[in-house]
Amino acid sequence: MPYFNNNGTQLYYEVKGEGEVAILITHGFGDTSLTWKHQIDFLSEKYKVIIWDLRGHGRSDSPSDIEEYSEALTLSDMNKLLDTCDVEKAVISGLSLGGYMSLAFNITNSERVQALMLFDTGPGFRNDKARDDWNQFSISKADRLEGGELKEGSEHFSQQGLANSARGMLTQDDAKVMNSLSTIAVPTLVLVGENDKPFFNACDHMAKKIPMAKKVVLEGAGHSANIDQPKAFNEAVLSFLRESGF
Repeated sequence: MPYFNNNGTQLYYEVKGEGEVAILITHGFGDTSLTWKHQIDFLSEKYKVIIWDLRGHGRSDSPSDIEEYSEALTLSDMNKLLDTCDVEKAVISGLSLGGYMSLAFNITNSERVQALMLFDTGPGFRNDKARDDWNQFSISKADRLEGGELKEGSEHFSQQGLANSARGMLTQDDAKVMNSLSTIAVPTLVLVGENDKPFFNACDHMAKKIPMAKKVVLEGAGHSANIDQPKAFNEAVLSFLRESGF
């Protein structure tokens, strides 16, 4: 199985396809790269598709030190993964936490971003109280995982790794991602499942604030739109990429 090493942490990844345009896809919290099983074969017919397991997830390492889990380290992982795959620029995309990290990546590494695809995600919070509530939710999620919440038959190697991810990667510190939306200078797909009500307002906001945004509401889909309606999801992604000249 292929792994790349970022400062001592081994992270699982897969690459499929030989297209000139690369697509880096990041899964959400509690998921793994397997969530893209309906996308990788389809998209790799034309594009170079890169999927991976976030630290603390799936087949990637789960460091014991909570300091090894953060937004900054996740962005470092994404950078190292692109380097490992010999990719200078890519379409940066992700679902939920993966979408948020894609937006954060665009702030620090915009020179490597050809386009953004944001699936069932949000840009964080400008309101401190709303952010505090989200962080409390994330910490309570970590508490439940440490108490044994992980489902039997899970794809994850480490329950503690997921708990550490919730504390260090799911929590947020500021509104920089929210404040960056109007500065995004690449084509952006904002896709949300019609049943993913908690993310409607966030997706509306992103679609209005991002200058070159295209919004798609996927019928019959919830938060995991790529799994709920894989054919319609793939068609929406391919349509966006073609319209954007990729």
